[in-house]
Amino acid sequence: MNFFKRVLSTVTGIIVFLALCFVGLFILGLLLGGGSEDVITVKSNTVLDLKLDFPINDYAGKTEFAEYPFLNENEKNGLFNIIDAINYAATDNNIKGISLDNNFISAGISQTKALRDALLKFKKSGKFINAYADIYTQKDYYLSSVADTIYINPVGAMEFKGLYSERLYFKDFQEKSGLKMEVVRFGKYKSAVEPYLENEMSDNNREQITAYLTSIWDEIKNEISETRELSVSRLNTIADSLLARNAKLAKSSQLVDRIAYHDEYVNDLKNIVGIETSKKLERITIKDYATYVAPKVRKGSIKNKIAIVYAEGEIIYGEGEVGRVGQGSMNKSLKKAREDDKVKAVVLRINSPGGSALASELIWREIELTKKVKPVIVSMGNLAASGGYYIACNADRIFAEPTTITGSIGVFGTLPNGKELADSWGINAEQVVTNKNAVSYSFFEPLNDEQRAFIREGVVDIYEVFTSRVAEGRGMKQDDVKAIAQGRVWTGTAALKNGLVDELGGLDLALQYAAEVAEIDSYRIKEFPVFEKDLEKMLQDFGLVKAKETILEEELGVENYKLLKKVKAMSERKGIQLLFPFDTDIK
Repeated sequence: MNFFKRVLSTVTGIIVFLALCFVGLFILGLLLGGGSEDVITVKSNTVLDLKLDFPINDYAGKTEFAEYPFLNENEKNGLFNIIDAINYAATDNNIKGISLDNNFISAGISQTKALRDALLKFKKSGKFINAYADIYTQKDYYLSSVADTIYINPVGAMEFKGLYSERLYFKDFQEKSGLKMEVVRFGKYKSAVEPYLENEMSDNNREQITAYLTSIWDEIKNEISETRELSVSRLNTIADSLLARNAKLAKSSQLVDRIAYHDEYVNDLKNIVGIETSKKLERITIKDYATYVAPKVRKGSIKNKIAIVYAEGEIIYGEGEVGRVGQGSMNKSLKKAREDDKVKAVVLRINSPGGSALASELIWREIELTKKVKPVIVSMGNLAASGGYYIACNADRIFAEPTTITGSIGVFGTLPNGKELADSWGINAEQVVTNKNAVSYSFFEPLNDEQRAFIREGVVDIYEVFTSRVAEGRGMKQDDVKAIAQGRVWTGTAALKNGLVDELGGLDLALQYAAEVAEIDSYRIKEFPVFEKDLEKMLQDFGLVKAKETILEEELGVENYKLLKKVKAMSERKGIQLLFPFDTDIK
C-alpha cells in the first residue's frame, strides 16, 4: 500500500510541476507580449526622445514558437521601424519635436545616414530638432548636425578627427605559438587572410582601405558642411587640428551652438513646447513610439504587397537566425514571397559581409527562380560585400547608399594547423589510410603540395563561378568583372561608377522603384524572414545561455566580448568563404 501511495504522490507531483511550468510560461508570455501598442499613449506636447544607444539592426526580427504562440516575438525597434516612427511623428499633432539626447548611437555609417535623411525630411514639417551631449562621438555628431540647435556640456568633449581602421597581424604570433593558419586565397585585394601571412599591411590593402575611408569621410563632411554652413576645407582644418575637442573649441569652431548643462537643455525644450519650467516635460522613447506607430503604417486593406526579405549578418550554411543569414530561412522566405499572388515585387535588403560560398550560391539560385516570376530589387545597407554581393548581383536593379561597402569579389580558404604546437607539447599524430588522398586535411599535419593544390582548385573554381554570376547579372564581360574584382572593396559611390550598382539611395527608393516596375500605385509591406524556435531553444534562451552571455559581457567588457564572439564565429565557419576582408568597425 505504501508503495502505491509513493507512486501516486510522485505522479501527482509531476502533474502539478508540469501544470505550474505551463502556467509560468503562460504568464511569462503575457508579460513579454503585454507591451503592445494599445498600452502606449502619446500625450499632447510630447517630445520624441531619439536615444539610439541600443544595437540597431535593419530588421528587428520576427520569431515564432510553434507550440507556444503567446511567446512569439515581433520587435519594432529595427532601423526602418525607427524611420517609420520619425516619418509619422512629422504629422502627429501630439509630437512637438525631436530631441537627440546623449546618443552614443549603435549603428553603422549607412544606417546613420538613413536616419539622418529621415530627420532632414522631418524638419520640413516645421517641427524642431534639438541635440545635446556630454560627449559627441563622430557618428553622434554626424547625426546631430541636422539639429536646429546643438548643445554640449560645459565640460563635455567632441570627437571630430577623421576616420581610421586598425588591423592586427599574427605572423610572428603564429611562429611563436606554433598555431598557424593554412591559407589559400584568390584576389590580390582579398586581405581577410593577410594577417596570417604578413606582419605588415600590404600596399594593395592599404590602397583599398584608404580609398573607402576617404570616400565615406568625404560623404560625412559634405553633409555636415551643408547643414552647418561650413566649408569642407574648414571642416578638414578642424579635424586635422582637433579644433572641436572640448566645449569651448567646439563652439568657437561653429560645430555647436550652445554650451549648457542638461537641466538647461531640458528647460529650453519646455520653452519651445510652451510649458512652464516647473512642469514635467512629456517625453516618449523612440522604442515605445516605434511600437506605437508600427500598426499605423505599412498596414491597411490594400491588396497588393511588396515583400522585404532581410539578409543581415554573416552568411552561414544552415537555417539562419536573427543576425545570421542561412539559406534555409532565406530560401523559405523567397519561395513564400514568390508563390504569394498578392506580393507583386521583392526587395532584398542586404547588410552582410558574406560568408559561406555554398550558402551564397543556394540563395543566388532561389533569387534566380524568384526573378522569373516577379521583380527582385536589392537595397544595400552598411555592407553588401563578398557573399553579400554574390546574393545581390543577379537582381533586376541594385540600390546602394554612398557609404555602403560593397564588392570584395574574391575567395579564400583557411584551415588551422597545430603541428608545431602539438610537437611542443609532445603530441604526435599518426594516420592509417586506405587510399592516397584519404587524408584531405589534418589539424596535426601541414598541408602538402597536393592537398594545397586541391584546395586552390576549389577556390579558383568558386572565383570563376562568382565572377561569371556577376557578369551575367550585371550584363558585363567576365574579364571586365575580374578587372574590378580581385577581392577589391568599393563604396557605393565608387560601385556606381564601375557598374556594380545601378543607383544611389536607401530602402525607400528601392521600394519606390519596385512599385513602379510592378505597376502598382499602393501597397503593403510583408517582411521576411520569420524565424522558428522550439521549446528547448526557448528554455535555453530564457535560462542558462543568456545568463552565460550576460556574465561574459560584464566580466570581459563589451569590446572584448565582441572579440570573443568573432573568434567563436571563425571556428564555426565551414567550407570555402566569400567573406569581407576585415572588420567594418570604422572609428
